Amino acid sequence: MIDTKKEQEREELHRAIWAIADELRGAVDGWDFKNYVLGTMFYRYISENLCSYINDGEMKAGNTDFDFAMMPDDEAEEAREGLVEEKGFFILPSELFCNVRANASTDDNLNETLERVFRHIEDSAKGSEAESDFAGLFDDYDVNSNKLGSTVAKRNEKLVKLLNGVGEMNLGDVKDHSIDAFGDAYEYLMTMYASNAGKSGGEFFTPADVSELLTRLGTVGKTEINKVYDPACGSGSLLLKAEKILGKDAIRNGFYGQEINITTYNLCRINMFLHDVGFDKFDIACEDTLISPQHWDDEPFELIVSNPPYSIKWAGDENPLLINDPRFAPAGVLAPKSKADMAFIMHSLSWLASNGTAAIVCFPGIMYRGGAEQKIRKYLIDNNYVDCIIQLPSNLFFGTSIATCIMVMKKNKTDNKTLFIDATRECIKVTNNNKLTVENIERIVDVFAKREEIEYFARLATYEEIADNDYNLSVSTYVEAEDTREKIDIVKLNAEIEKIVAREQILRDEIAKIIAEIEG
Repeated sequence: MIDTKKEQEREELHRAIWAIADELRGAVDGWDFKNYVLGTMFYRYISENLCSYINDGEMKAGNTDFDFAMMPDDEAEEAREGLVEEKGFFILPSELFCNVRANASTDDNLNETLERVFRHIEDSAKGSEAESDFAGLFDDYDVNSNKLGSTVAKRNEKLVKLLNGVGEMNLGDVKDHSIDAFGDAYEYLMTMYASNAGKSGGEFFTPADVSELLTRLGTVGKTEINKVYDPACGSGSLLLKAEKILGKDAIRNGFYGQEINITTYNLCRINMFLHDVGFDKFDIACEDTLISPQHWDDEPFELIVSNPPYSIKWAGDENPLLINDPRFAPAGVLAPKSKADMAFIMHSLSWLASNGTAAIVCFPGIMYRGGAEQKIRKYLIDNNYVDCIIQLPSNLFFGTSIATCIMVMKKNKTDNKTLFIDATRECIKVTNNNKLTVENIERIVDVFAKREEIEYFARLATYEEIADNDYNLSVSTYVEAEDTREKIDIVKLNAEIEKIVAREQILRDEIAKIIAEIEG
C-alpha cells in the first residue's frame, strides 16, 4: 500500500530541491551545485540533530523551556567534551544552522562565517573517535569559489539563497524519519545529477532498483547481519540499502566501505550522517582498494555488495608484491593490467565471511574472456564459490547502455551447481533507461532463493558442464533464449498462396473479358 502522505511529502521535497537548482543554475554546474546543496543539508542536519539531542535530554530532566539554540556560547562550551564523546562533534549555539541562516542576509562576511563554522565543526571531532568521520567533510564546499559569483557580494547572495532554500525544505522533525527525508533528498539529488551528467556522475551512483536487487540477493533468508562492506562504495547508496531492507538495528556492527575519489568519499560520509548512522557505526576509507585496502582488521564481512568500476587499469603483475597478496594469491594469477574487474571479485571473496554472501555487478566480458580471467574463473568454480550468475537488461545504469551481470558468491554452498538466470527481459522502459520494477526484482530473487529451473529463464548447471564449457560463465551458454519469432505453418501458407493464385487467375479472366468487350 502506498502511503499518500509520505508520497506528498516526498514530492514536495523534490520540488524544493528543483527550486534551488533553478535558483542557482547557470552560475554553478550540476555536480558542483550538488556538493553545495548536500553540504548545506548536512550542516542543517547535524545542527538540528545536536539541538534535538540536547533539548530532549533537558526535557527529560524536567527543564521544559530549554533551547540549546538560544544558549550563550560560553555556557554551552561546558558541555563540549561530553557531547563530542556521545555525538562525535560539537557546534556552538551561535554557529548552528538556524542562527547563521537568521543573520545571513545582513552578514557581509557570510562566506567567512561559513568557512569558520565548517572548520570549527571538523575541529571539534579532532582527537576523538569520530575524527576520521569528520575530517575534510566540507572540503568540496568552497565558499570563495568564482563558480558562486565573481565578487564576494555575489557569492554571498548565492549562499543566502542556499541557506534559505535548504532551510525551507520540509524535512520534518529530526526525530521523525517518516520519509527518511534527509536521506531521500540525498538520493534524489544524486539521481537527478547522475541522469543529467551521464558518465561523469553515473559512475558514482548505482540506481535504487539495482541496489535493491543486489541487497535482496545478498540477504535472502536473513533478518540480520554482522557487517556490510562495499570495496568501491561511491556515495554509499549500496551500503545503506541493507539498512533499508533489513531494518535499522539489523546491521549489528555497521557499515564499511572504501572509495578512491575524494569528492565521492566525502559524499559517502555525509550520506551516512544524513541517514542517521552514528559515527561509531560506519568506517569509510579513502584509498585504492586493490593496492591499499584499509579494512584488514574488520574483515570478514557477512554481506558484500558492490558495483565496482568496469574494466579499469590497475598495477597487476607490474607490482611484484600483489601475486603474494593473500587476496589474490589463491588463484595463482592476477587480473590483467588493463582490466581490474577480477581483482575486485578476488578481493571481495577473500573478505567474505564463511556464512556470508557477496553480490557484485560485473562487466559481461569477464564471464567469457580467456587468459588470466579464465584461470580466475576456473579457481572460483573449482572451489565452488560461484552461487549464481544473473544477466541483467541493458540500459539500467546512468551513462552506459551495457547489459551488465551480477555474480553472487558464497563459501558455504550446499551443492556444487551454479544457477544461471537470464533476466534480460525483466524490466520496463522509462524515458531512455530501463528500470527494474518491484515485480521484476521479486521474480529474480524468488527464483534465486528457490534455485529452481524455469525454461528460458533459469538453469542449474553442474560443475562438469561448466568445466566442459572451458569455465565460460555467460548466462547465454546455459539458458536457452526463447525464440519469439512467429511460427509459420508451411502447409497452411501454401494453401493460402494457392487460393490467391486461383483468385488472381479469375481476376485476369474477368479483366480480359472487359477488354475484349471494349475493343469489340
